Amino acid sequence: MLKEFRDFAMRGNVLDMAIGVIIGGAFGKIVSSLVSDVLMPPLGLLMGKVDFSSLFINLSGTPQPSLTAAKAAGAPTINYGVFLQATFDFIIIAFVIFMLVKQVNRFKKEAPPAPPAGPTNEEKLLMEIRDALTGRH
Repeated sequence: MLKEFRDFAMRGNVLDMAIGVIIGGAFGKIVSSLVSDVLMPPLGLLMGKVDFSSLFINLSGTPQPSLTAAKAAGAPTINYGVFLQATFDFIIIAFVIFMLVKQVNRFKKEAPPAPPAGPTNEEKLLMEIRDALTGRH
């Protein structure tokens, strides 16, 4: 069983997948930083100096001045600003992966068209019958 696992783990596609997961995780961190540190601050400024990561709904009934204070007090909150940032992260990552796959597919060599299949045995027999009938007239 150990040999079987080693053979499975050493296959090229498993190693490629592992490398893809590692690079994908690093890429996700880059995109998260892009969204939270580069895109959201100007967008928040345009929308009236709103910091999306601090948007929340307080469910405790006691007023909380910020999300950090609400978390420190243990108040239940719905953190929709964090959700918005995660949604923007997903949209950007999905778009970049779409563009990447589109480019990779563009550079892939297309398989040459398959040669036309020869006539089947039934077609050959029908052709022989046709030829025999045309030769009788």
